Amino acid sequence: MKLYAHPFSSYCQKVLIALYENATPFEWRLLVPDAQQVAAEFEMLWPLKRFPVLVDDGRTVAEASIIIEYLDLHHPGPVRLIPADAHAALEVRFMDRFFDNYVSTPLQKIVVDSLRPASQRDQYGVDEARTMLETAYRWLDQTMSGRVWATGDSFSLADCAAAPALFYADWAHPVDTALENVHAYRRRLLARPSFARAVDEARPYRSLFPLGAPERD
Repeated sequence: MKLYAHPFSSYCQKVLIALYENATPFEWRLLVPDAQQVAAEFEMLWPLKRFPVLVDDGRTVAEASIIIEYLDLHHPGPVRLIPADAHAALEVRFMDRFFDNYVSTPLQKIVVDSLRPASQRDQYGVDEARTMLETAYRWLDQTMSGRVWATGDSFSLADCAAAPALFYADWAHPVDTALENVHAYRRRLLARPSFARAVDEARPYRSLFPLGAPERD
């Protein structure tokens, strides 16, 4: 398998966690500015040019959640990231959508806006994004009471989504110190070997974070 990705991307890290959880072999196709051949291959595979993209035996799979579902179906390992039980799987997919839509999306709004020229920034939109993050953090703090991982005791697709989402969101809009369950969950995610590996691989690229990477994590 080939993975077209960049190690600093949150959605790429989401897939890397799944790959590392089960020691699934793959070939990096690193999307960096000087890798013109890789970029050309990537555009041919997925003209929308949003990474990550997985290529497996001639099949192209796009979108991080779908890639992880694909891996669970076609390259299963000891860590099953989608429960076999349909009701449990529904909860996992819901939490996956929560982290993508209500943590990652407002986070990206804040980050992308900071890259715009000052005259074209959207302060109203950024304020909305920060409010969404505050609401998501509070909801998550209540939801994580008594849970180890996003849906209970088992690590899943939802935690693959949560790890990079909370990692970067806390950089851009810090989680209130009173939300102890969120902080504890974030620490557990950072200690998980699969995510710790993804974080370490991304360390050389921290200067890319436009808001400035904090001296922690």
